[in-house]
Amino acid sequence: MCKKKVVTIGGGTGSFMLLSGLKEYPIDLSAIVSMADDGGSTGVLRDELGVLPPGDVRQCLVALSESPQTLRDLMNYRFERGGLKGHSFGNIFLSAFEKVTGSFDKGVKEVGRVLKIRGEVIPVTALDVNLYMELKDGSILQGEDEINKCARLQKIGILKNYLRPHAKASKRAIRKILEADLVVIGPGNHYCSIIPNFLVGGISRAIIRSRARVVYNCNLVNKKGHTSGYSLGDYASDINHIIGQDRIDYVIFNNRKPSQKLIEKYNRKREMLVENCSSKNKKYPYRVIEANVLSNVTPKYSKSDVLAGQRAFIRHDSQKLARVLMKLI
Repeated sequence: MCKKKVVTIGGGTGSFMLLSGLKEYPIDLSAIVSMADDGGSTGVLRDELGVLPPGDVRQCLVALSESPQTLRDLMNYRFERGGLKGHSFGNIFLSAFEKVTGSFDKGVKEVGRVLKIRGEVIPVTALDVNLYMELKDGSILQGEDEINKCARLQKIGILKNYLRPHAKASKRAIRKILEADLVVIGPGNHYCSIIPNFLVGGISRAIIRSRARVVYNCNLVNKKGHTSGYSLGDYASDINHIIGQDRIDYVIFNNRKPSQKLIEKYNRKREMLVENCSSKNKKYPYRVIEANVLSNVTPKYSKSDVLAGQRAFIRHDSQKLARVLMKLI
C-alpha cells in the first residue's frame, strides 16, 4: 500500500512543532520552508557570509531527525558568550555545508543525511530573496525582521507584500504539492513565516491545481499591531486571498484555553487569543474542526537567543495536532 503524501508549508517554530508530531506516522512527508528569514543568528550569517537563511530550515531538519537526542540538541545549541554569542550551532553547520557543496539545496540534503531525517525538507526557492511590505502611508518595510518588529501595520494599513527579487518556486516543491494527498499550512507568524511562501511564483498555482485536501492550522494568539482582532475567518480568508481561490478545505481550531497566568501575560502585551466567530458567519467555504490541540508545556528559550522575547509561550501540541490531521487522511 502506498504511503499517503503530506506536504507542510510554513517556517520557524510552527513547522518544528508540526513536523515533530507528523514524523511519527507512516506517511511520505515533505516540508516546504520559507526563505525570507533575516533576523537573529540567521540575519547575521546572511549578511556576513552571503548564505541563504538557515534558521527555519534547521528547525525542520531537527524536527524530522531520527538521530540521537544529543545530536539534535547540538543542532539547536546556542553559544552564550564570545564572538559566536547568540548563534545556533545548527545554523553555522548548515551554512558551512552550503559553502562546501556550493549550493544551499545540496547542503540541506547533506545535513538531512547526517541527521537521518524521516521525510524531506525543501526550501521554497533557491533564490536569495528579501521580504518587503508597502504600507498605505507610502513607507516600505524591508526584511522579515523589520516587519516582525513593526507594531503599526494595522494602524497604517498594508498595501502589499512582495519579495525582491521576484522568485520562482523550487521544482521539487511544486512537484510535491501536485502529488500530495494533504497540504498543511501553518501555524506560524502570519506575515513573516506563512505569507512569504505564497509570494514565491508557482506555489499558489500548484495548490490550486493539486487534488490534495488543504488544511490550515489556525494560530492560537493574535500578534499586536499585525493581526489584532483577527478571528479564524480572517486568517483563512487572507490565505485563500493570496492563493487566489477558496482552496482551504479544513481549518483546525484549538478549543482549549491556556492557563489564566499565560492569558494575562499575553493580555498585558495586548495579544489576545484568536476567536472562532462561526456563530456570526456561518458561510465559511471550509469545514472548521475544533479540537484540543494546545500544549500543556511552557517552552524555555536560551538567554543568548536574541529573538527569545518574540517567541511564543502559548503553543500547539505536536502530538495532538498530528492526530487530528491524520484523521483527515
